[in-house]
Amino acid sequence: MKYDQLIIEEKEFLIIEKLLNLNKIAESKTVKSHILKLQDELRNATKVVSEEEVPKDVVRLNSIVTVSSQDSAWEKTFKLVVPSDSNIAESKISLLMPMGTAVLGYAKGDAILWDFPGGLKELKVVNVMQTEKVTK
Repeated sequence: MKYDQLIIEEKEFLIIEKLLNLNKIAESKTVKSHILKLQDELRNATKVVSEEEVPKDVVRLNSIVTVSSQDSAWEKTFKLVVPSDSNIAESKISLLMPMGTAVLGYAKGDAILWDFPGGLKELKVVNVMQTEKVTK
């Protein structure tokens, strides 16, 4: 891990905590397990920083992220968004979906081992571009 721990901007951290608390009642076991894993990571492996301290290559809300499988068999680019903005056809992935929870707080070049619905997979963050800020 490039920065030794996940990095989350402080205002986004509050938004994410609220979303996670609201989604504790999710019906899907997969969604529940990813929410619990993300909550655990946020509690134990996260550095919460100010807007100015967030490195440009860290995945955050509204980042455009490119990930690949560790064997480079596939690559996917998407925008990480809040659930209400999610749209698969427009490559906007919700923070609460498996791929969204997997990449949040990681940086370009990081390898991520994550338990997806199809099993344990290792991903690599190939690129991160920042768009508009979530918080003003």
